[in-house]
Amino acid sequence: MNGLNICREDSVLVVIDFQEKLLPQIYEREAILEATSRLIKGCRALSVPIIVTQQYSKGLGPTVPKIAEALSDFTPVEKTTFSAMREPLFEKVLKETGKKDVIICGVETHICVQQTALDLIEAGYEVYGVIDCMSSRTSDNKEFGQIRMTQSGVVMTGYESVLFDMLIDAKDAQFKAISAIVK
Repeated sequence: MNGLNICREDSVLVVIDFQEKLLPQIYEREAILEATSRLIKGCRALSVPIIVTQQYSKGLGPTVPKIAEALSDFTPVEKTTFSAMREPLFEKVLKETGKKDVIICGVETHICVQQTALDLIEAGYEVYGVIDCMSSRTSDNKEFGQIRMTQSGVVMTGYESVLFDMLIDAKDAQFKAISAIVK
């Protein structure tokens, strides 16, 4: 292995703020929700741990049903900071996974996703941003966030690439499950 692929044994998925009062304004929300749902299902099939955040749930509501259904049983980390890394509970939960590679998705790209990704890099994590599983209220803000993250060392990719990187081989026991998820 060359160390550039995403290894499922070293990875954790972080799902940022897919909340009911945020999503109606999000650019390309239906496509983002569909891709994120598939990413979550694939990570579950591959036994990759998942951490979910919610930004000020009292004001922005719970995680939207499509994402909540894909997650199944989950307890979100509540935060008011834009970067999840500035929430002590999030940092504790992340450390407890023992993983060094963070796959990140969510809303909004240029705020909470970006700030979390930058703080993760600063803390020594390898960060993979899933472009088709993140967005903002405008396409410009989505693009600006992705550019800044890329310039800062986040490796940008798509959800199918993430899943097949972790799968590695068509002989893997989870190949059929992953193939069904991406179809």
